[in-house]
Amino acid sequence: MINPDPSLNQAHSPTQDESLDTGRDWLMRARILSFDSDPGDADSPREGSVVYHQDGALWWANGRIQAVGDYTELAPRLPADISIIDQRDKLVMPGFIDSHVHYVQLEIMASYGRQLLDWLNEYTFPEECRFAQFAHAEKMADVFLDELMRVGTTTAQVFCSSHPNSVDAFFTAAQRRGLCMLAGKVLMDRHAPDSLTDDTIGGIRDSERLISDWHGTDRLGYSVTPRFAPTSTRAQLDAAGGLLRNDPSLWLQTHLSENLGELDWVAELFPDSRDYLEVYEQSGLVGPRSTFAHGIHLDDGMRQRLAERGANIAFCPSSNLFLGSGLFDRRAARDTGLNLTLASDIGAGTDLSGLATLKAGYQVGQLRGQPLTAWAGFHALTLGNAQSLSLDDRIGRLAHGMEADFVVIDLFASPLLARRMSRCQTLAEELFTLMMLGDDRAIYETWAGGRLQHRRSA
Repeated sequence: MINPDPSLNQAHSPTQDESLDTGRDWLMRARILSFDSDPGDADSPREGSVVYHQDGALWWANGRIQAVGDYTELAPRLPADISIIDQRDKLVMPGFIDSHVHYVQLEIMASYGRQLLDWLNEYTFPEECRFAQFAHAEKMADVFLDELMRVGTTTAQVFCSSHPNSVDAFFTAAQRRGLCMLAGKVLMDRHAPDSLTDDTIGGIRDSERLISDWHGTDRLGYSVTPRFAPTSTRAQLDAAGGLLRNDPSLWLQTHLSENLGELDWVAELFPDSRDYLEVYEQSGLVGPRSTFAHGIHLDDGMRQRLAERGANIAFCPSSNLFLGSGLFDRRAARDTGLNLTLASDIGAGTDLSGLATLKAGYQVGQLRGQPLTAWAGFHALTLGNAQSLSLDDRIGRLAHGMEADFVVIDLFASPLLARRMSRCQTLAEELFTLMMLGDDRAIYETWAGGRLQHRRSA
């Protein structure tokens, strides 16, 4: 590994305002890494799965990638007036994707000492009541998106609160920044404070209005969002299924089998369902655009049923460790062909950073005897998450025609990271070191929709 040359000529260092110029061609010269397919779980990636350019070029205009390749090969094709950004001492990857996160829980991160059900009642529900006020929701949407950009997450599937204005505030902020985001209003008609519950018909009407206003607008998509089975009646779950049947382009997000106490409660509330998953199946909520957060306590039959319907499980390692929920069995999920995504699950998760999620995922895997390789981890955080969320025609890899969402990573961002990187001999070593020692300082820039969204302060 060669240390970056401090005399490297920066051809251009654009401001955020300059990056808004949609009529301009941009090119970033850097080390470039992307994935064309699943690299597998072996120490070496499957042939053809990894695309890497040591001296690469990423060309974009009008928010879309025009070409990616070796700089020397691409240079003769470039427009004469293209603006070149020289980042040869950095690594460029597709923007990170977070498949499950609650923006309305940002300010209760690191709340001490509870497991899931107590944690919801003591911390989560009181916090979400604050989002009845539009001004608060508006402020927190901007704070949350600032944090996502700072850690290199360009797309997320987001739980709002049960208040429709929390969704309006979030989508307004995301649209203003030109981001690809999925989100939805929480549906919850029982077992929660009165100020958070809706009624079955009213919650669906609110959702229908939000879908009409936001779904498919610019880069935004709507996720139908029952919080989890215990806080919805059968009537509400059935009505949510009706929304999905009426518009198959919608997404669905909820929780499944996170905590053993939760499983007992679901069995008590839905005695006619053979297991937790069947509660959702009976209401038509399990399909190829459905994300079920956690899925720790599943048997192989449940995994198989999820896989057959193309649904995905969001693996939330830092949250599972923090709440003591259990150790996710990634190998069992993959053996049954179940789609997996990686997620922070803020606020029970302990860090919004995708790098931190990978670190926690590796640690959970070690405890189960199934360590997560850097190849598998960074694939999951980019193309893998995009595929499971049905977004891979737009984001998740760096290729012609894809939307220009990417992160610029400084592998020497901290003294310890720099010292360890100086010992690395291969790209695999560098990626694993980044996965273990990287944090928000490693995210030098975040670009989404071809626009500069964040640059690390000096």
